[in-house]
Parts: sequence; C-alpha cells; structure tokens
Amino acid sequence: MPDVQPLVSDFVLKLKRRKVEGSHAVARQTAELLRSVVSQHRMGSSANQAAALADAVRAVGEQLIAANPIELAVGNIVRRVLHIIKEEDISSTAVGIEGLSVTVDSDDEFDSQHDDRPALSAAVLAAHARNALRAPSLQTLLEDIPVSPAISRTASSTGDSDGKSKSAGDKSSTRKLKHDVIAAIGDLIDEIDSCYEPISEQAVELIHQNEVILTLGRSRTVKEFLYAAKEKKRSFRVFVAEGAPKYQGHVLAKELVEKGVQTTVITDSAVFAMISRVNMVIVGAHAIMANGGVIAPVGMNMVALAAQRHAVPFVVVAGSHKLCPLYPHNPEVLLNELKSPSDLLDFGEFSDCMNFSTQDGSPLLNVVNPTFDYVPPKLVSLFVTDTGGHSPSYMYRLIAEYYSADDLVVRRKSTA
Repeated sequence: MPDVQPLVSDFVLKLKRRKVEGSHAVARQTAELLRSVVSQHRMGSSANQAAALADAVRAVGEQLIAANPIELAVGNIVRRVLHIIKEEDISSTAVGIEGLSVTVDSDDEFDSQHDDRPALSAAVLAAHARNALRAPSLQTLLEDIPVSPAISRTASSTGDSDGKSKSAGDKSSTRKLKHDVIAAIGDLIDEIDSCYEPISEQAVELIHQNEVILTLGRSRTVKEFLYAAKEKKRSFRVFVAEGAPKYQGHVLAKELVEKGVQTTVITDSAVFAMISRVNMVIVGAHAIMANGGVIAPVGMNMVALAAQRHAVPFVVVAGSHKLCPLYPHNPEVLLNELKSPSDLLDFGEFSDCMNFSTQDGSPLLNVVNPTFDYVPPKLVSLFVTDTGGHSPSYMYRLIAEYYSADDLVVRRKSTA
C-alpha cells in the first residue's frame, strides 16, 4: 500500500506523541485511516479476497495499537472493521449461492422444454453446482458430460463462455466486496459522529425534576446528556468535582452555567461528604471492558465507592466505540499510564527535594501522576449507550454483536 503508507506513518507518529487524545477523536481518525487503507488496497487474483483485505487491515492495526496502547479505541475500531469485512464477505457469498440456485433451477426448466437435448443425471448437476463456485476447467466439463462429438463441442463452447462469465463475475464480486466494506466503514464513522444524540435522548428518562446530579471532571457525552435534560425543561442541580490535577471540572462547570444549569464546584476530596445529597452520579468513560468494568479518569473509583456506600445510582454514559472486547486481565490491555509530574508540582519549587545526592543515588521525593482508574462492574448501576440502557452483565452480549471472537488479538495471519 505505497499510497497510504505516509498516512499510516503520520498517524502513528501522532499517537506516539499524544497529539491525538480522547476516545472520540482517536476512534474517528482511526476509522478514516482504515477506510483509506481499504480503498487503496489492490484486490489481487487470490481466491479469498476478504482474507487478503483483512490481513492488510491487521498490518496497519498492529502499528496503530503499538503506537499508543492506552488508547483502547484504536483497537476497538480495528476490530470493528475486521468484523465488517467478515460480515460483508459472508453476505456476498450468500448472495452468490442464492444466485447459483436460481441459475440451476432456470437451467432445469429450460432443459425440460427441450427434450431433444441429452439429459444430464442428478449427479452431474450436483457436481456442476459444487464446481460453480470456482472457475470450471475443461477436465471437469469432460468428466461430467457424456462423450459425444456434438455434445463435446457444445460443452467446450459453453465452458469457454462460462469461464469468461465466471471471471467477470469474480471481478464484479471483488469490486462489490470492497465497495460494501468502504460503505460500512463510512456508516461506522457516521455512528461515531452521531453517538451523542441517541444517548442524550435518554436523559429525560433518567433525570427527574429537582434532582441533584454529581459528575467528575469533563466529559462531552455527560455535557450533552445534561444539556438535553435542560432543554426538556428539567430543573436540576449539578455538583461537579473539579478533576485534579488538570481541573477539567472547572471547564464543565462554566459550560453548564452558560446553559442555565445550577452548578456547584467541589473538590475531589469532598465527594464523600456531598454524596448523601446526591440523587444520581453520571460520568463518562475512557473504555468499557467486556466484563462490564470501566476505565475512567483518575478519581472515579473513589466516586463509585462513595455512591455504593450511600446507595446512589452510578450511571456511565458512553458511545459504542468505547466498548472493548477485552478483559482487564488481558495482557493486551494497558490499564494506566503516568503523566508528567509537572501537573502536580512545580519543579522549580521542589528541585531541592529531587536531587540525587542521597547515599543510594535515588531522589527523596517521588511524584506519581496516574491518568485512569478502574471501576469494577459491581459498582456500576447502568450503562447508557447509543443503543440504549444496559446493565453491566449485558455488556458481553452487546460486545459480541460488534466484534468477532478470533479478532480479539490483532495480529497478521501467518502465511507459512
């Protein structure tokens, strides 16, 4: 894929340098890149074009996943595209077999109207039907048809025309497979872009009059969810935990106030003190795992534990592109990464504490700044996705609709 390799290299570099962050942006750009990969892929003359196309996607997917393993949305989209290729291949094969049965029936009707032509046995017709899925050879035709000079000439000419039509049909089906996969990836991109609307439509069913909602940090999905409830004339109040160390909660609080939502900013450490006044916790997610667990911004596990202690529903809103078919214990899953200590401490003020002059050569002060928390499924009350509301125990069935079991590990098939 010489035409698309610069695009792949550029996106890999962006992922490595963290120039693209956020599940939505990562998922969309990954889908667009894979659509270009499929579009530029040259469909050869091999028997299984779907396998060759899937292998090309896997080759690119391996590079993308390795560039930033913490962005699970990359692997999710790669697996979704592999699943799309399989579905379209099965669909085209089914259509081909259906067309074959129609052709055989038509030939039988035609033969019944021409009794002067030699009748073929059922075994011959069955053999012809089996061989119709691959290009017929002269040897096959001679084996199936009775030996006669006139019939042999007819069979030979028929075989040539069938071979030409079959070759043209193979090219047509190959083009159709590629076209259908590209169209399906386009639908996937539209699904990613429009995931907020179907999620927001469910806000009125969950948020009731005069309720108090608590959230942590800043999530666009949560923001659109609360906007939708406000537009339906729901009167409610929101407690926003600030989401240290980046304090994205401050940004969300400002956005909510601009929409006329009563908002209170609290520190992360005040969540347990305020949770008794809350009717519902609504948060976003970085990824939803196959067991119903959630990878979310740091501090979320503390909020979930507080909600469970006070019997407050803990609701997670997320698009289907965040559904990950892996489990937290899978070796392919990187649950966390450490950000720069500068988010927590100013190096200039604490430089004296970070010198390496101690006896064992290690600094006296260490700074740990994790990005994510893991929330187990037992702490989650409900998932709200663009396909509706689901309990944690249902997530594995939902994930099975989007992914194939043999694509969980994205690795190119061995050609040996």
